[in-house]
Amino acid sequence: MTHPHPAPGTPCWIELATLDERAAQTFYAALFGWSYHTKPDPATGSYTIASLDGVPVAGLYRVMPNQPPSWLLHLAVANVRSAVGWATSLGGTVLLDPVDIPGRGSIAHVRDPSGAICVLWEIPDDWAFGTDEPGMFSAADLNTWDGDAVDHFYPTMFGLHSHQVGYAPGIDYVEWRLDEPILYRNVMGDEYQNATPSHWLIYLGADPRRGADVLAEQAESLGGTVVLPPFDTGYGRAAVLADPSGARFAITDRSRPDPDWRAEVEDPYDD
Repeated sequence: MTHPHPAPGTPCWIELATLDERAAQTFYAALFGWSYHTKPDPATGSYTIASLDGVPVAGLYRVMPNQPPSWLLHLAVANVRSAVGWATSLGGTVLLDPVDIPGRGSIAHVRDPSGAICVLWEIPDDWAFGTDEPGMFSAADLNTWDGDAVDHFYPTMFGLHSHQVGYAPGIDYVEWRLDEPILYRNVMGDEYQNATPSHWLIYLGADPRRGADVLAEQAESLGGTVVLPPFDTGYGRAAVLADPSGARFAITDRSRPDPDWRAEVEDPYDD
């Protein structure tokens, strides 16, 4: 489904920077049923819009060979120049100053205080972004080593409320909420290598008729990699995958939440 003009801080687009756009298109089309339309782009040479049932769901473009392939999260802002000023004052770093793109609003690239990168997007009036259906954006986790830094950065910049979902040895997971959760933050534990940088992990919806297990198997058969085999969470059955270029993403079947996963506990820092 698509939504009305999103509140600041809401995920409003996802974008794949890939080493092999043709291979990526084949992979995601087979996995989710995406179709594509490519047009010229002043920054990247060309830019591809992926759609599902006529609804835009993601962007794709080719990066230079020395750049790592990755999925990039866009967050809505009311005014990109003001948002960049906020981000800088809160300890963020501007990687791309605000740029006006004809027909596509204005964007800026920002690195948060923990090192994770996102795009701030002042979206155009005709913005459309499919979410919350199979093959569309479902959620985004910020995996970080510094929970305190990002718990100050994003909630302050966007007026979000933090809600501790799990806190135990090895588990520190938070929802950032407006009226409902819009972003999630996870402090990385021993399951991550020390050199793993802070990063956003994009979740795409798995069709319940197939499920995360079947989708993970299919991804592997299409040349992708199962980074983390299917597992149960309170939000649904999920898996972490990588496409043929190595860009990591997650899938989740929200029809299968585990009610016993990470039972809510009292936040020890809630004063």
